[in-house]
Amino acid sequence: MRIIGSDYDGTLNHNGIGEAKIAAIEKWRKAGNVFAVVSGRSVGDMMRFYEEKKFGCDYFIANNGAVIMKTDGTVIADNRCDGDIAAPLLELMFESGCSCGFVIMEFPCSVYASECEEMEEGGYLFKDMPEIPYFNQISTILSDFEAAERVTACIREHFGDKLNPLQNGVCIDIVRKDVNKANGLYLLAKHLGVGRDDIIAVGDNINDRDMIAEFRSYAMANGVDSIKALADYVTEGITELIGKELG
Repeated sequence: MRIIGSDYDGTLNHNGIGEAKIAAIEKWRKAGNVFAVVSGRSVGDMMRFYEEKKFGCDYFIANNGAVIMKTDGTVIADNRCDGDIAAPLLELMFESGCSCGFVIMEFPCSVYASECEEMEEGGYLFKDMPEIPYFNQISTILSDFEAAERVTACIREHFGDKLNPLQNGVCIDIVRKDVNKANGLYLLAKHLGVGRDDIIAVGDNINDRDMIAEFRSYAMANGVDSIKALADYVTEGITELIGKELG
């Protein structure tokens, strides 16, 4: 048994998820292997995409490795941050130029620095936000790459002993210090009883760096240069990758 751990945006869902890609994944699974989607997105997002796009999948590794779940809803791992850190973290983010923080927990909520046109129905102003007992991930979006890079460095400076801020372009996903996509794949491999050499990672962006560096890996040809330089191979996509791996 081998595991493909695939990023979602820009990787599995690059130029859509068409019939050839779905057929390749099914061929991989019928050969006795596992296909897992490893994403910064939430479990809710992944379940929705899975149901809408009908691609074959065995496991979701969501929130950059914080939550691991079978596609039938069975939770394998749930790595949480203490809710006490949420308020000081959000305060630092807002002082650093972020306008909103998306808090992922059982009941996700959006927290805003101030009133704005983008404020979602049901969102909270920071001064009025409810108690946050825990979170799997807090995410934010900045205006440009440099701003996201600056805020990521600021969070790492102030909370690096507890949290792992992962930049992905203009987005930042903040998870527990020991959480990343590589560790998520290790937890899944342990659950399945397979070793490191049975794991194949594929991604396109800088939040994929940990799994691309740790395992035999493919970078998407459309990916960022630093990931392509780090990977063992460069591929046009999942269909080509599976064809190569199955011979």
